[in-house]
Amino acid sequence: MDRRTRGNQRLRTIRRRPARQAHRRSAVRDKGIQVDGGSEFRADFEAACKAKNLALYVLPPKRPELNGAVERAQSSWQYEFYACYDLPARLDKLLAFVDAFAHRFNHVRPHDALDGKTPAEYLQTISAAAPSHMS
Repeated sequence: MDRRTRGNQRLRTIRRRPARQAHRRSAVRDKGIQVDGGSEFRADFEAACKAKNLALYVLPPKRPELNGAVERAQSSWQYEFYACYDLPARLDKLLAFVDAFAHRFNHVRPHDALDGKTPAEYLQTISAAAPSHMS
């Protein structure tokens, strides 16, 4: 199995993490989640969102421009994480790499789209009262 195939398998495994874990780690209390409609985990994910009273917004197929920020983030992970590290095959060991990269991505790495701020710095500058496009 080549490195790219192994990386894609790891990515699918990480994407299957329960919604509760993503929700628990979020600094902002979410009211809803927007997804691209992939079917690999749909039933479990929908049930987890319903249990957490989260609205689920499903995007139409083949419209990546509606999810540009996510597409850009996935590109960053692909080229700055998966392509750069020889990652362990075991999920428990892989999660340490994922957590370290996520911390670097959100708290250390400046983002051009955020005027050179990190996502954490940007979150501190926006008003909590600003309406969300998901409201």
